[in-house]
This record gives sequence, structure tokens and C-alpha cells, in this order.
Amino acid sequence: MTWTFSTDLAAYLTAARPTVAAHPVVNTTLLTVIDALERRGPHAYGDTGPLFGWWTGPDGTVDGALLHTPPFPLLLGVLPAEAVRALGGALRAEPLLTRVEGLNARAADAAAVAAAWGTPTRVAQELRLYRLGTLAAPDPAPRGRARRATEADLPLLARWTAEFNRECDLPATPSEASLRDRVSYGGFLVWEHDARPVSLAGFSRPVCAASRIGPVYTPPAERGRGYAAGVTHATVEAAHAAGATEVLLFTDLANPTSNGVYRRLGFTPVEDRLELVRA
Repeated sequence: MTWTFSTDLAAYLTAARPTVAAHPVVNTTLLTVIDALERRGPHAYGDTGPLFGWWTGPDGTVDGALLHTPPFPLLLGVLPAEAVRALGGALRAEPLLTRVEGLNARAADAAAVAAAWGTPTRVAQELRLYRLGTLAAPDPAPRGRARRATEADLPLLARWTAEFNRECDLPATPSEASLRDRVSYGGFLVWEHDARPVSLAGFSRPVCAASRIGPVYTPPAERGRGYAAGVTHATVEAAHAAGATEVLLFTDLANPTSNGVYRRLGFTPVEDRLELVRA
């Protein structure tokens, strides 16, 4: 039983893709990050190249994986308990992991890794993964309508996604290449009222028939009018049309308003995750 760490994407895909793809709901973020790295190259998320890891069990089968795309935290997928316990020691001893400043993992796994890591940590964010059951229309329906974003919207998309990231304390601003990529498959929708953009939502390219909604952003002056619910509903329909049979999203548990909106649209909780950072 052992962890293998590498900077070689091809080796990671050969070893770990089957186990990651076997859990498309819980491993949704891993799958979309892998997809972006394949499509846009190793610097899709920043100037520092990614790091990959996979866990091999006693029978020689790979049954867990992680990856790290700085400046984002170490991202853990579905892992057996013995892999979680061993990761704490690897974080202390593995040279390739010295730049890890935080991790994003299922809540119980995050606590176990932190205890074995032996480094003081704090909870930076508590997240909840939701999956769509039966989609419900917003009630009351907001005024306006949704439309697909085009390249003409790139300045707006850049501004609003940057504002979203600042509000959520995310460590990076989306690149123009990432925004163009999402526009290329219709992955951003803009809600307009009186021919004026008032809200935005996106969805990830379906991978293993699963797509994740996000970001969802309404400027502060436009909030409280139901625009986020309207654009999210339209974005779910667009994700289904693009081939997704599973539609997912993450919420910040510190934001009861957004959690309530998504439940009313038909999303149900799957599991909680924690983002931990060095204290």
C-alpha cells in the first residue's frame, strides 16, 4: 500500500483516471480539473505546474487519487481510510508536497489528514456538495430572461468572475483562456432584465455525464430580485442539453441564502467538505 506522487499528467491519467471516473459525483472537481489540464495544458491554473498523486492498495489496484494545482489547495478525491492516514505522513516527508499550504477534502478525511500532518491548521471554508433531483422553476419567477454569453461578453465575464472570486476568497482570477474556453461550449449564461445584464451563471463541460454549476454571481446592487435563481435554473437546463445527466454544485455553508435557493430549485445534499489551511 503506497502513495505515488508525480508531475507527469500522462502517468497520472493511466494510473488514476479509472478510479476517479468511477465516482463522478464526489470526484466532480477532480474530473473537471483533469479535463482542463488535458485541454489547456499544465499551466491552465497558474504558472506553477501541477502535482498528481494516486494510492495503490495491497492488491495492486489504484483506488484513490489527488492533485494539486497551485495556488489552489491540495484536492483529495474519494480515498480509502488507509490512504487518508498515510497522506498525513507523506505531507511531512515527500519533497514534492512541500509547497502544499492547504487541502480540500471530504470533512472526515480533512480532519484525519490534518491530525496526521502534525501541522497546525484552521478551517478556511466549509462546503456542501449538492446534486440535482427534480428541477423546480423559481417561484415567483424573476423578471427577465437568460441568454448564452458570447465573446462580446468577455469583459463582463472577466469582471464578474473576478468579483465572485474575491467574495469567495478564491486564490486566483480566471484567465482569458479559461473564459474563452467556457464560452466556446456555451458554458456561461447571462440573465438580463430590461436588456441589462444583472446576473451570471456557468456550468462545467460534462465529464462522465456530470456537470457542475458555478460560478453564480449577482452584483450586490441587483440582489434580492431572484435573478440568481432564474439564471441557475436556465444553466441547469443548458447543462442537461449539453449532455449532463448529473448536475452538481457546491455551496459555502456560511451562506444560508444560497443554500436555500438551491434547495428550492431541487438540489439535495450529498456530502460536506472542508478547506483547511496552515494556521
